[in-house]
Amino acid sequence: MPPTGAEADELIEACTRASINLLKDNLTPSGILAASRTKAAESRSYTRVFGRDAAICVLAMAGSGVPALEQGAVDSLDSLARAQAQNGQIPKYVDPLGHDADFWYLGCVDATLWWLIAVAHVQRHSNMPGVFGRWRGHIDRAITWLQAQEHQRFFLLQQNEASDWADIMPRSGFVLYTNALWHRVKDLFDLPKLDETHYHFNHLFHPYQSDLPEYRRGRLLQHYARRGQRNKGLYLSFVNLSFVGDEGDVFGNVLAVLYALREDAAGRDVMKTLINAGVHEPYLARSVTTPITRDHDLWRAYMARHQQNHPDQYHNGGIWPFIGGFFLLALIGQGQTDLARTELVKLAHVLSLDNWRFTEWFHGRTLAPCGMPGQSWNAAAFLMARRALDVGGLS
Repeated sequence: MPPTGAEADELIEACTRASINLLKDNLTPSGILAASRTKAAESRSYTRVFGRDAAICVLAMAGSGVPALEQGAVDSLDSLARAQAQNGQIPKYVDPLGHDADFWYLGCVDATLWWLIAVAHVQRHSNMPGVFGRWRGHIDRAITWLQAQEHQRFFLLQQNEASDWADIMPRSGFVLYTNALWHRVKDLFDLPKLDETHYHFNHLFHPYQSDLPEYRRGRLLQHYARRGQRNKGLYLSFVNLSFVGDEGDVFGNVLAVLYALREDAAGRDVMKTLINAGVHEPYLARSVTTPITRDHDLWRAYMARHQQNHPDQYHNGGIWPFIGGFFLLALIGQGQTDLARTELVKLAHVLSLDNWRFTEWFHGRTLAPCGMPGQSWNAAAFLMARRALDVGGLS
């Protein structure tokens, strides 16, 4: 059980030290690796600079005041920029030796989004020289690549199946997680049609409102999405032509609160629903509220690959500490700081298990540790949440 009182304070301090040390240990001259160097991690390509993982780490490293981490933030973005495709896409990952860049099967859409968010963060918070104006051409190409995938009436990004962080989940079409990031990118870079993106974000992913979209195809999509949904307090994980994701995507909903709904009453309703669903119990935080079972229409044969995405496992209901860190940020953004402090202790406890293993994910029912040890974004998410509590809000 997580400690309380003075012992809880000691645990937070110990987790802070361990998190900084893990990030330092996972640094290379080319940036931050996704996980600690082990034979298993190397065989599964975790010892690479991943677009999404590294960008999330940059959000903790830039502005930390730790020289090695400040440099590592810039190095990570540099490595990904050097491997940028001619069309503007940022790779899923790059080999730290510069020998390989991978772009996934159907296009890794979120790596480009996260890279842009991290660039904006560095340019606001880094103490490194020369970051203003750095990556300018890369930024322009990345935005152009994303805009080419934006629907010209919904002003939301479209994507193929299993082409973001949840790369063995059946989300496709308009995806909540991806478009929460797109909303953030538009806001950060002052891109056009942000209001339209916000409007359709709310009407497609949360189709239970009384008013109907003005666009007739939006009304049709809303009609399909309303049928038989179970998690009406949450935003749908995706909306496609005649089917939607109602599994309760926790990360997507948390990012929606952070990046698209911060000033909306809907954000408070989402967090209340997630708390009532117990996604933070006993560990922070489950990836979905209602795992997809084999008899569900959304089940795909590839979800059983490596025995990985069965119910309560991996993206399909596993417990991910890094999502827990973002869950805490959303609580803080909604003013629930007392609960966030309590949950930060629980997150520190989870990261400390097995001698500070920083476990990738845990089984949603048995709580068995799974995946790779030494996950960099676990450390980063904890540090971001602690910083937000210390300064009294989000930056």
